[in-house]
Amino acid sequence: MNSLTPSNYRKMADVVTLYADGRSPFVCRVKIALNIKGIKYKNMEEDLENKSANLLNYNPVHKKVPVLVHNGNPVLESLVIVEYIDDVWKQVSILPDDPYEKAAARFLAKFIDDQCIPALYKVFDRNDGEQVIAEACEKLQILEDELTVKGNEFFGGDSINIVDIAAAFIAYWLELLEEATNIKLVTRSKFPKITEWAEEFVNCQTVKEVLPPREIMLAYYKKRFNKI
Repeated sequence: MNSLTPSNYRKMADVVTLYADGRSPFVCRVKIALNIKGIKYKNMEEDLENKSANLLNYNPVHKKVPVLVHNGNPVLESLVIVEYIDDVWKQVSILPDDPYEKAAARFLAKFIDDQCIPALYKVFDRNDGEQVIAEACEKLQILEDELTVKGNEFFGGDSINIVDIAAAFIAYWLELLEEATNIKLVTRSKFPKITEWAEEFVNCQTVKEVLPPREIMLAYYKKRFNKI
């Protein structure tokens, strides 16, 4: 009689569901990771004004997307989910294998989440002028310097890793915000490496396939920021 080990059971019975909002850069992180790994999943689009009972049950603390449910077990927070995907499905690595490089990648991804993205949002959400713009550019310069030092196409070297995925907002959503508000932060002359990286990143097939339509996002941002 053949016994089913946990790994064999997983291979036979993987059921993956993603509770999502297609406009969200944080949801897109998870979709990119799943796409890189070639994982099939059911996408459950959420109305965030009328959240489903399942979403509230799976994420009762934050009550937000993304939530990945794998064989009935919910995993929360976008970067945690990306690491979980990398741990479970081994076919392509998203985090470096080397412990030091892995720690450095985690640090930079957390910097993007904790400092860079909030600083960028302040530019568009508030009317504090030059100070918030200077702070945002200071954060972007750290990423520019990182790409310059590495001299590679991506933060992950020749292929996308968790830092690139964390920075998806900068590669795609930031340009839409700039166009919707007529506030330009990233220019080729000021941030040449970020500009080149963003172009390469959004044109990767695994990324391009899961990005929300540009015209829908631009209309959404124009409507949102015209109210401010």
